[in-house]
Amino acid sequence: MAFHRGQKVEIFRKSEDESWGEHMDRYVGLHGIITDPDTTKNDPDALIEVSIEGKGTHRFPQDCLRLLGA
Repeated sequence: MAFHRGQKVEIFRKSEDESWGEHMDRYVGLHGIITDPDTTKNDPDALIEVSIEGKGTHRFPQDCLRLLGA
């Protein structure tokens, strides 16, 4: 799936990616907006930068993200 800047996403589960740390568990269930999808890489394994209101901006593996709305 290709993510694009400005899309709304949910961190809907823990990632299987090795970059996932226990401290990231607290973000599961939260919503955010993609700020940097690394589209220049076009790498499905690249981390996606997501801005979460009140929680800052963090980089997440793609397997824990799902798009919200249309």
